[in-house]
Amino acid sequence: MTGLLALLVPVALAMGLAGLLAFLWSMKSGQLDDLDGAAERVLHQGQDAPLPEPKRIGGKRVDDAKERPWE
Repeated sequence: MTGLLALLVPVALAMGLAGLLAFLWSMKSGQLDDLDGAAERVLHQGQDAPLPEPKRIGGKRVDDAKERPWE
């Protein structure tokens, strides 16, 4: 049991250190500078068009005209 802890504690510390180094690298390289920019750009693109109306056959939409056994 003690031998297992002697192995797992350094492994856990090494994983924590690796996570800390990855976080510091991301801060230094600017990965976390603009968190809201991409979300705002998606909202303000302005190129969205309305969906086309579904095709109708005899007053029913085309997909409603197909037989659906589960309904």
